[in-house]
Amino acid sequence: MLKKFYILLVASSFLTSCTTANPYSGERQISKTTGGAAIGAGIGAISGLFVGGSNKAQRNAVLIGAGIGALSGSMIGNYMDRQEADLRTQLQRSGISVSRSGDQIVLNMPSNITFNTNQDAIRSEFYPQLDSVARVLIKYNKSIVNVLGHTDSTGKVVHNYSLSERRALAVAQYLNSQGIDKQRLSIVGYGSSRPVANNATELGRTLNRRVEIQISPLTVD
Repeated sequence: MLKKFYILLVASSFLTSCTTANPYSGERQISKTTGGAAIGAGIGAISGLFVGGSNKAQRNAVLIGAGIGALSGSMIGNYMDRQEADLRTQLQRSGISVSRSGDQIVLNMPSNITFNTNQDAIRSEFYPQLDSVARVLIKYNKSIVNVLGHTDSTGKVVHNYSLSERRALAVAQYLNSQGIDKQRLSIVGYGSSRPVANNATELGRTLNRRVEIQISPLTVD
C-alpha cells in the first residue's frame, strides 16, 4: 500500500511542473504526453495493464505471440464492419454511442450513466451495458482495446487526471473480469486536456465527462 501511494505521489509531483494551455479555456493543464505517462506509471504498477497509449506494435506482437491470429489486407475492413454491426445491435438504447473512424471503432460512455459524481466505481446498473461490450469483444478477439478517461475542467488538474485514469482503469478491469485478456487492454487518463465541447457551459462539461473505448484491429506492424 505504501509503495502504491509513493508511486502516485511521485507522479503527482511530476505533473504539477508539466503544464500547457487549454485551447478552449486558456487555463493551465498538464500536457497530454506527460500526464498519461506520469500517472500511468503509478496505475500500471498496480494493474498489470498496458498504460499510457503503449506502442501498438508492441501490444500486437505480444498477442500474436500468444497465439491470436492477426488481420491483414481486405480482412481488416470486413472484420471491423462485422464487429461494429454487432456492437450497434448489442448497445441499442444503452446510452453508449458507437462511431467509426477508418478501421477504428469508438464507444463513448457518458460519465453520468457510468459513474457517480467524482467517483471511480462503476455504477452497478451499468454492468449490463459493459457485459454487452465484453460479449462482442470476446467474439472478435483479433482487436486491441484502448480505454480512455476524460473529465471536464472543474477542479484541480492533478485530481482530474487521476480521476480520469482511475475511471479508465475501472472499466478495463471490469472488461478483464468478463473474460477480455488484459494484454488486449490499454488505459489512458487525459483529464480535461481533450474536451469535445466548451467547458464554460453545463452541457459542454457534461459532454466532456466521458470514458471512450477505442477498438482497433490486431495487425502485423
